[in-house]
Amino acid sequence: MADRALAPDTPELRAAWGDFAFAPAWEEKAKAAIARYPAGRQKSAVMALLDYAQRQVGETTNTQGWLPIPVIEYVATYLDMPVIRVLEVATFYTMYNLAPVGRFHVQVCGTTPCMLRGSDDIFAVCAKRGMKRGHTTDDGMWTLTEVECMGNCATAPMVQINDGNYEDLTPERFEAVLDKLSAGELPKEGTQEPGRHTSEPSGGPTTLTAMVGENHDYRGEW
Repeated sequence: MADRALAPDTPELRAAWGDFAFAPAWEEKAKAAIARYPAGRQKSAVMALLDYAQRQVGETTNTQGWLPIPVIEYVATYLDMPVIRVLEVATFYTMYNLAPVGRFHVQVCGTTPCMLRGSDDIFAVCAKRGMKRGHTTDDGMWTLTEVECMGNCATAPMVQINDGNYEDLTPERFEAVLDKLSAGELPKEGTQEPGRHTSEPSGGPTTLTAMVGENHDYRGEW
């Protein structure tokens, strides 16, 4: 896992983000999230509001978004929470970016299943394209982060780019995904293996095969 550190709290940061406030569409979502909890329990919505704030920043910067310190403070005020409590959440969960990221945040899983299935080759493709772990490319397009398991071990190796997962990758398939993103296209998400739909065994199911075409009732056969 790459080091995570807050972007420095500078006068420039304050000038850029000190007047942050939810836009109407995001405030509507924020109020809806708070309304899911009993009165006086608005703090329970902190994760949702941090996500909404990050996405609004992303809309402004044309990136995945991140959480400047003034934005974290705004969320704390909005929920009547100490800033340190909101900061604890933002720094604990890696879904929140603590520093600026590029247009595309490339998160490569390097945990054992992905490593055994070729994640080193995926990192090599990133390196060929000028990406370095923990850094954003000079053109602002790509930020590369090595992450821990994201739960797609059956379709390893996998990469998450912004909100999309790309699985069953080879260097060639990964190159194709990056090429499409570079061209402003949206690649197909999920498995990149032809003929595979989700995480079923390569070559097709080996058990419960009668369920492929219909809702077969096996109970009388057990």
